[in-house]
Amino acid sequence: MSRPRVILDVDPGHDDAVALMMACGAEQREELELLGVTTVAGNATLEKTTRNALRVLSLAGRPDVPVAAGAAAPLVRPLHTAEDIHGESGLDGPEIPEAVSGRDERAAVAFMADALREAPGPVTLVPTGPLTNVAAFLRSHPGLKKKISHVSLMGGSVGLGNTTPAAEFNIYVDPEAARQVFESGLPVTMSGLDVTHQAGAGTAERERLRALGEVGETVAGFLDFFAETYESVFGFDAPPLHDPVALAAVLEPELVEVRSMRVDVECESTLTRGETVCDLYGVTGKPANAEVALKLDREGFFELLYRTLEGLRG
Repeated sequence: MSRPRVILDVDPGHDDAVALMMACGAEQREELELLGVTTVAGNATLEKTTRNALRVLSLAGRPDVPVAAGAAAPLVRPLHTAEDIHGESGLDGPEIPEAVSGRDERAAVAFMADALREAPGPVTLVPTGPLTNVAAFLRSHPGLKKKISHVSLMGGSVGLGNTTPAAEFNIYVDPEAARQVFESGLPVTMSGLDVTHQAGAGTAERERLRALGEVGETVAGFLDFFAETYESVFGFDAPPLHDPVALAAVLEPELVEVRSMRVDVECESTLTRGETVCDLYGVTGKPANAEVALKLDREGFFELLYRTLEGLRG
């Protein structure tokens, strides 16, 4: 089986940083081809998320991976960020060096278009932040949609939210963009809070990461900081690795148990803005537009994480 060609669309963010490192390790193991990284404002401002992506790739020994900066704000709304969780820089915790390379001169949408045109086969998009870049790409390059084989995103929830009682952060930040992606007709896998909360990195998992070397120690340090903020805000003692689950669903799809269903995104209500309304029982009669992950093979997920990180060198 050919390895998937992947573009990661990120807003680092501690769990985005882990997903980036995981992708670098998976490419080193020839389990995927990382075409590039695009950044979006979300967990922090675009300037910060782009800086963080470049620093993480340098730490992982992959400063050659192109990074293109994208949307600095949602399609129609003011930006809502998450410094309460990720710190002022978006990636507080252990200090990591500045990047040894700069960002690509192209904007994210232009980079995506070029990458899709040049790819010899279909490309998988893995968005782990607000879906602004992906929606903007679909609007401006409808003819290239056929080159996208799959969108594996982190966002949404069948149940409760984490930014409001109804909405998960990534969808809440730009619900209009999310609605466009879910209504695009593309194959979508949604890894929402229901499944990502099963990927909590407790003390034992963080200690095993520390044993992997410099990169693993840094990841554990990120998660130590993430654990403190998650415990103070949500009462969790094991911070969830939300974003790596969306990548795991591409690398080893059998790790996530999914169910086909209709997902609609609420944009009009002030009370439930950003809610992913998941038709779990098919009561609306609308056709399914997503594979929604409900259950995670937690042990298999962490083994994949350790395996992809162990060969990376800072």
